[in-house]
Amino acid sequence: MFDTLSDRLAATFKNLRGKGRLSEADIDATAREIRIALLEADVALPVVRSFIKEIKERAAGTEVSRALNPAQQVIKIVNEELVRILGGETRRLRFAKTAPTVIMLAGLQGAGKTTLAGKLGRWLKSQGHSPLLVACDLQRPNAVNQLGVVAERAGVAIYAPEPGNGVGDPVTVARDSIAHAREKQYDVVIVDTAGRLGIDEELMRQAADIRDAVSPDEILFVVDAMIGQDAVTTAEAFRDGVGFDGVVLSKLDGDARGGAALSIARVTGRQIMFASNGEQLDDFDAFHPDRMASRILGMGDVLSLIEKAEQTFSRQEAERMAEKLAKGPKEFTLDDFLSQMEQVRKMGSLSKLLGMMPGMGQMRDQINNLDEREVDRTAAIIKSMTPGERADPKIINGSRRARIARGSGVDVSAVKNLVERFFEARKMMSRMAQGGGMPGMPGMPGMPGAGGASKKRGKPQKKAKGKRRSGNPMKRQEEERAEAARREGEGNAFGIPGADGDPGSFELPKEFRDMLPPGR
Repeated sequence: MFDTLSDRLAATFKNLRGKGRLSEADIDATAREIRIALLEADVALPVVRSFIKEIKERAAGTEVSRALNPAQQVIKIVNEELVRILGGETRRLRFAKTAPTVIMLAGLQGAGKTTLAGKLGRWLKSQGHSPLLVACDLQRPNAVNQLGVVAERAGVAIYAPEPGNGVGDPVTVARDSIAHAREKQYDVVIVDTAGRLGIDEELMRQAADIRDAVSPDEILFVVDAMIGQDAVTTAEAFRDGVGFDGVVLSKLDGDARGGAALSIARVTGRQIMFASNGEQLDDFDAFHPDRMASRILGMGDVLSLIEKAEQTFSRQEAERMAEKLAKGPKEFTLDDFLSQMEQVRKMGSLSKLLGMMPGMGQMRDQINNLDEREVDRTAAIIKSMTPGERADPKIINGSRRARIARGSGVDVSAVKNLVERFFEARKMMSRMAQGGGMPGMPGMPGMPGAGGASKKRGKPQKKAKGKRRSGNPMKRQEEERAEAARREGEGNAFGIPGADGDPGSFELPKEFRDMLPPGR
């Protein structure tokens, strides 16, 4: 959703690189570009004006003028201001002292309230709660049936005594659901209310009546992040008519410009609490303003990536795998390879995972064209092998490859490529497990090009012969300068020629490049 805004901001900051001092003209030009980027992203005009004013005031002060790197200081200021307009600190749910905690969902029709009720229920269940979904949308056709399907998929309970489709009193259903929750010992009640195509008196009255009947601990306003400025207008009207405590952004994975997300918290004074960024029930999480700002600026979202990994991988399994790799590369089999791959798949879409990594914004097209089905094809190939072949892939000869290819429905070349990639991955993982670090990065222990003792035979590594140094101090100094210039031309500190510290110049690993469509 923020791709266009991210690209414009990245281009703006690129113009500041290398400047040891920023003039007033530089600051004005940067502020102008940021203003245009925000307006194109459909951010509310009052928010843009306030945002630009703060940036210009801070950029013109000593905060930037005395900085060792003024360009990075400006980026830091923009990041802090983005966090501020997105709500500042992360807002958590307030739970009632005495169960059940009542959460009321409200918003326009089509905003995604019913689906979001299931996502919220699933998320709360993963946090150790026992939620109950309540069907109070009795006007929209099949709304009750839809909530029932969503609740079943989410694995949570539902209270739906009325069939809906215009039959039943939503206020009575909401009131009775509290007693039902206490009786069945549900500690969270999520009330799904009816919406309208627009704000009207009937919508406001029904929402206010349900609010008065259940006295919710949290009223969450669900807003479609793709509708732009209308989202802010609707939120203001609902805040003044009924009131709400927090905002939930739905459809954050859409291709709209995302101005609602950058405007709604600042305009309404209510923080964004949750964000839904996909169609699956687990595409939902708490909203972190600092992480969202980091993603907009192309810095990635490493914390969310770590949290996903912690939720997916067990510590015991990780320790077992580390011990296995430490014993030697032959201990790591294709069964282990498949297990690790399936664990990564459980974390979610590979495209989304890569998008959370810093510097991946400039490879957005390649990431968006990753073939997610490649993981399924790889799994099919491994599962078509015998246990002996998985334990020792070296025995896979031509006839075995042909049999595996027929069993998995792929070409023989795909089987060969998989085995080769497995051996490469096994070597790399074994080196990392033994403390050798990432292969191919010189200047660190255990890596090619690094000094120190060789692990082979316990003998010290022989020093490579090179050009002798001159005994003349002046001449030796000139030789050292020439050598430093040569090394700078060969590559940067990461050993990557031409990368000059720009993460956009990095290449995807071969495993991911193999998933791209031909010609990419």
